[in-house]
Amino acid sequence: MFANFFWSSGPDTKNHWLVWCKFCKMKAQGGLGFRRLKELNEALLAKQAWRVAMNPDSLMHLVLQQKYFPNSSFCNANFGAASCYTWRSLLWSRDILHNKTCDI
Repeated sequence: MFANFFWSSGPDTKNHWLVWCKFCKMKAQGGLGFRRLKELNEALLAKQAWRVAMNPDSLMHLVLQQKYFPNSSFCNANFGAASCYTWRSLLWSRDILHNKTCDI
């Protein structure tokens, strides 16, 4: 979305003001302070997976447990036949956490 705004290739071609990495640098380093959305999304999903794993009494954990892993733990849960996008994203981020940290 940001790229299309700044570097459109239509009939109204825009000038290339800055390279994308300059947009994403912190303001203190001379950039514009935009966040890399992919990395931000991964971090927020990992945070939610951590909450589900570490707070078994939370409402989110209990709801997900009833629907997706009634007979196992979050750490051993698998994709279901009709898993929603949210659940698949949490499992993906759980695997990232598992690879980057000790056992959760």
